Amino acid sequence: MLSSTLCPYIRRSPLWTLLHPYNRSYRISLSPIAPVIRPSTGVMAQRRLKHILQELTPLPESVGTLKLGDITYEVPAALTPSRLSRSKDLLDINDAVNRDHLHFLLQKHLLGQDVFLVSQPGPYARRLAMTFASLINAEYEYIALHRDVGETELKQGREIKRGGNLVYVDSPAVSAVKHGRLLILEGIEKAERGIMPVLNNLLENREMNLDDGTHIIHPQRYAQLEASNSLGGSHNNFVPAHKNFCVIAIAAPVPPYPGYPLDPPFRSRFQSRFVDPVGSLTALRAATLVSVPTSSLYTKLRNLILSTQFAHESRNALGAISRSSLPPFPQTALAKLSSLIAAFPSPEAGLTSNQLARLFLTIHPSLAHAPFQAWALLSRQTEEAGLGELGTPSMSQDEDIGLLGYRVFAIKRLDETSAEVTFAHSDAPPVVLRVPAGKKSLRPFPLEGNLELHPTRRFLGLLTCFLQAHALSWDISLIPPAIPSMASTSTSTLVRVFGQVLGYEQEVVHIYKELGGRELVMRRKIEDGGATTWEPSPLIEGAWAGQLIHLSGLDVIGSTAGSLARLIQDREIELWDNKRIVSEASSEELAKGELSLAHSSFRIISTASKSLPLKDWLLDEHANMFFPIPSQPMSREEESDILRATGCPQHIIECLLSFAEKYRQSISDDNVLKIRKLGTRSVVRIAKRLALFPHDDDLNAIINRSLLADFLPAVEKMKLDALLSEAKIEPRPPVSNASPVVQEKTLIFTSKSSADDTFEVSIPVFDASQDVDGVASHVPYMDHFYDNSLQSGLMCDLAIDLELLGEHVVLLGNQGVGKNKIVDRLCQLLRRPREYIQLHRDTTVNQLMFTTSLEGGLLQYTDSPLIRAITYGRVIIVDEADKAPEHVVAIFRSLAGHGELTLSDGRRVRPLRERESDIVVHPNFRLVLLANRPGYPFLGNHFMQVLGENFSAHSVSNPDQASERKLLQQLAPEIDEDTILRLVGAFHDLRHGYDTGVLNYPYSLRELINLIRHMRAYPQDSLGDALRNIFDFDIYKPEIIDKLDEILEHHGLQIPHLGLDAAREAAKKKSQDIEFEPSKINLNEPKEGKHDDKEHSAGNTYAGGTGGRDTAGMGGRGGYKRLWKGGDVKQVPDALKDNVLDHIKEKAREMAREELKRRLEELDMSASEAKRYGSILTVTQAHMLTLYNLLEHLAAKEVERVWLKRQMDGELDDSRLAEGLTGEATVYKRRGMEKSELGRPQIKPKRIRFIFDLSGSMYRFQYDGRLQRSMETAVMLMETFDRLSRKEKYAWDIYGHSGDGPDIPLVLLDKPPTELRDRWKVVEKMYMIPQYAFAGDYTIEAIEKGVNEVGQYDADDWFVIAITDANFRRYQITPADLTSAMNRDPKVHTALICIGEGAEAAWITKSLPGRGFRVGNTADIPTILRSILSSMLDR
Repeated sequence: MLSSTLCPYIRRSPLWTLLHPYNRSYRISLSPIAPVIRPSTGVMAQRRLKHILQELTPLPESVGTLKLGDITYEVPAALTPSRLSRSKDLLDINDAVNRDHLHFLLQKHLLGQDVFLVSQPGPYARRLAMTFASLINAEYEYIALHRDVGETELKQGREIKRGGNLVYVDSPAVSAVKHGRLLILEGIEKAERGIMPVLNNLLENREMNLDDGTHIIHPQRYAQLEASNSLGGSHNNFVPAHKNFCVIAIAAPVPPYPGYPLDPPFRSRFQSRFVDPVGSLTALRAATLVSVPTSSLYTKLRNLILSTQFAHESRNALGAISRSSLPPFPQTALAKLSSLIAAFPSPEAGLTSNQLARLFLTIHPSLAHAPFQAWALLSRQTEEAGLGELGTPSMSQDEDIGLLGYRVFAIKRLDETSAEVTFAHSDAPPVVLRVPAGKKSLRPFPLEGNLELHPTRRFLGLLTCFLQAHALSWDISLIPPAIPSMASTSTSTLVRVFGQVLGYEQEVVHIYKELGGRELVMRRKIEDGGATTWEPSPLIEGAWAGQLIHLSGLDVIGSTAGSLARLIQDREIELWDNKRIVSEASSEELAKGELSLAHSSFRIISTASKSLPLKDWLLDEHANMFFPIPSQPMSREEESDILRATGCPQHIIECLLSFAEKYRQSISDDNVLKIRKLGTRSVVRIAKRLALFPHDDDLNAIINRSLLADFLPAVEKMKLDALLSEAKIEPRPPVSNASPVVQEKTLIFTSKSSADDTFEVSIPVFDASQDVDGVASHVPYMDHFYDNSLQSGLMCDLAIDLELLGEHVVLLGNQGVGKNKIVDRLCQLLRRPREYIQLHRDTTVNQLMFTTSLEGGLLQYTDSPLIRAITYGRVIIVDEADKAPEHVVAIFRSLAGHGELTLSDGRRVRPLRERESDIVVHPNFRLVLLANRPGYPFLGNHFMQVLGENFSAHSVSNPDQASERKLLQQLAPEIDEDTILRLVGAFHDLRHGYDTGVLNYPYSLRELINLIRHMRAYPQDSLGDALRNIFDFDIYKPEIIDKLDEILEHHGLQIPHLGLDAAREAAKKKSQDIEFEPSKINLNEPKEGKHDDKEHSAGNTYAGGTGGRDTAGMGGRGGYKRLWKGGDVKQVPDALKDNVLDHIKEKAREMAREELKRRLEELDMSASEAKRYGSILTVTQAHMLTLYNLLEHLAAKEVERVWLKRQMDGELDDSRLAEGLTGEATVYKRRGMEKSELGRPQIKPKRIRFIFDLSGSMYRFQYDGRLQRSMETAVMLMETFDRLSRKEKYAWDIYGHSGDGPDIPLVLLDKPPTELRDRWKVVEKMYMIPQYAFAGDYTIEAIEKGVNEVGQYDADDWFVIAITDANFRRYQITPADLTSAMNRDPKVHTALICIGEGAEAAWITKSLPGRGFRVGNTADIPTILRSILSSMLDR
């Protein structure tokens, strides 16, 4: 009887205890000499009785018996049913693949071993773990790992409860180990290094020290302590780990997927299980509960997807070489494909080539940034499968771009939460589907009447794609074009209209980089009295209410977006206080509050910021989370219709669009993120301006202003001028602008053209009654402002944008050109109140919104100047916008574009009030961003790319010479006009020198004004003394000083000396002369002198002394060379220096000549060679200095420090004060190196090859300077790379090509010329080879070889820049030949500079937009190559 009673509890027997590996730390010693401690008989009896009673404690009631293969398992009842798996998306346990995995998991569970599932990104592994938990009726806890997960999320958090009591809240991991639950850890590869070891001891020994002072220990050890009465009674701090606790970890393999590699100690604690991608693809498809489509389209596509996966997996040496360039399809590809084809049957005629391309982009969006070879390979496979050739995903004129050729036909309401959508097809029956809908009234469809949008075929096609994805129960991601330089894709309008036609309440969540994974889900809140709690984020509120949530800019948070994968894919997520959203729950369970449901109508639409390349964020994880919809830019006809609605004349519209089309096509991958886009919004802004002021139709000036042409690199500026000329948009003479005048309540700007036509622009002065306090205290006051034509014209343009067109503006310019003063003057004239904030490297998003303070235990928020400006309708000047991190400036994009902003305290900025707490954007609110021009020497960020086209851009340049003269004459009327004329001319040439790269500093109006003020205040100082205030910065740059001398002399400004000599001479004049009179003045013959490390003065024994005689030194007399070893220089009187006998002087000269000869012999160079190399070096000094500064700046940016959040020490982070109240440790921030986003390549050298033309024609036609300029360019490159402080950042070489071959080595990759003689030999070689080269051309072969060899190098970027003077017609080189050679490897960036006969080929720039350059003047070769290199590298 006793035996039968104990049988059900055999699991609690000692045999089970021994077998169960939760007792890993329990050791059994069989050694006979081991000491044995025998307690007393009474104690042993008590312990034995207690042990028997524990053994007889019944387990939870069994709910049944599970038989899985050869394993039988009694399934226990759950103690906390709310922690059981409630997912609707469990896997099919009858599927062979799933069953095999489940069998393995059950084996490991019975052995008590933790499991690590190695799976490609996607939901399969998580659903497998959930299915297993459901199968064995196990309670579970879940943690999604990402970069922000720290010790708090893995151990215990802190909360302050009412009354001020601090309580500790167990993390899911601690709850799991205490209550014997299954712990699922997903995204191990995303957790930063040093985080996962927190769990090492818990995994290995089931031990963990907790912050509340308790200690989790192994259950066996706890039993031992309990048996020996060693637990300490009421002071017991030990907590036993539950014996049923187990872990399933999930991660993608690294590589090939991005992430951190596994820590070996952490890895060793798991039993691994590889999840075959092919099996997961098919298993997820089967789990859709959609019958397998019978169409041949699905069968062919399924086979193609599976074969692609097999082809990508190399298993041998040959496979590794021939691995497919076509990336494997995402894990959800088959599930999406089968659901789509089942719901929308494809016509019997099949899909067109373009429809097929769009379908592939939908199920495999990474193809949008895949190399061309991937598309070619996929096209070949579709042809072999009988699907036809793969076309372009772009829209053609006469087709519907809905998926599979469908288009939305009708939408009608069915009930409170659903609608009926009818999809039509030209070759198939209509499809009618029931879809979730919001509670608001549906916008009538088809869209008719007086519309705020243009419902074109393109727009309706994209709307159809949205509705199709929605009907299939997927959340949507709108994928921007790979090159974000096209026309508008109607992103915001599309999202808004989709929500309206389905009656959704819409919420926009603007994502910024500082958002952590937890902040996406919940926000900490401090209640009255100081208690802390959590409140749902807008995303969670939307999930409960069934809203449409627009996640705008999701790409900026990188892999952290993956923390939302479970919510998006399974509609489940962990909340606070043990709450969770699940996909199924009973009404009784919901009433208890722990479980909640996402509303059936809840949908998410994700859009990108377009500030990051697709390859940085459009990875498998994103593709699996959403149903990707590739966007389509507007056609020319659609843009034309929009522009026509502005009232702009049709002939101007055609001209403008023709130019825009060519300009967009000219933008290459290298400069797409650096130069200003000309998208639809910009074109519309231009058209509105022209419609409002038809007399101001200088399209050339307007386009140049919009594109910030003044600040384009030299190469890009040349291309822009050529495109404008080609479009017949010619420049006009500038107009003359009179000073603005305020007449009554109107500000009047008057301008006069060169034809004496006068125009007036009237701007209403601000109505003071709209902001009484602001007018009283926030209108800037300037007691004087010197008007000039250029700045008056700029103020007029700003006034039109701000007051008449309602635009927000950004002003870019060099330092000292008056950006702040111009805006302040305009606000003064308009009586416009303005706020001001200045950004810097440490500015955070929270600081832009409010300041935080802690008063009486409560957090208090004080609105920032930005929020005040929004509220009261003021102009806000955001100064130094380029100095703040790009993700901080990015918040102005949504604010300017849509009047929307989400504050971290839960409030929202909105155009209209939707909630009581909303901050409504005042109609008078305007943003004015001020920044320096992009690029070196200004040390700002490329922030314009994150602003998009939401700002009207203006470049602020120095005034023209006439305006500058007028301004200076007003400032200092007593200075003669001729001097001012010469100074203005000189500064004009100095600025031109900067623009052409000859000088490296942009001399501004500020310097000239300060110069004039000095001359006015101190007329007794010479002009040279005054100029030193400006030029002493360059005192150690002799090449710059020489150029300055040349420019000043050209304008008749005779300055005796600038630079070091001038400084010393001035010092002599303005201070007492200090001379040293040596006691001995007799001279012998010049000599070197002895060398030691001591300081010497006078005498004639030691070298390197000062004030001596005969020896090499400083400040003495009779020596043959200068030699300084440090210390003060004691100068002997000039009279003594002059009183040196002629034969001693001659001897000194002879010794100097001998020394020079010896140095040249060491360099293996003659004096004439040294002189010739020196002349080349002198010519290229300015270019070299500019290039050097750029390369050094780029290297420095890679080690630039940023604010690191969630630190254990540093400065208190005001955004985490609430966490600090609860006692969290990670509430600090400090400066440090930013960690790269997952998926970003490791920083490696940049691999560069320069290819020079050394053919016979280079020597034959050298009279135009082509050979000399090429040699100068080579010297510029060699000298620059040799001087870099971080030479390891660039792996470079130089090759030549001639009629004799394509690969003439000049500088080898592993042997850069470190000595001057080596660089001279390269120059000599370049000069000699063309003398003896045979006729012929190897340009194509040289580029091909360069691309091949450069592409094989392990680098983080690859570049090939070639120069050729080939006569393309003579050598039968076609555009296709060049394009093929330069596109040979898509990852290698190429550029071709054509000179001589090559420059005569007009097709170069058209066939190779952004990469082919025609240089008619060979003197521009160094400038062009430097500009190309700058554009390529600084991306």
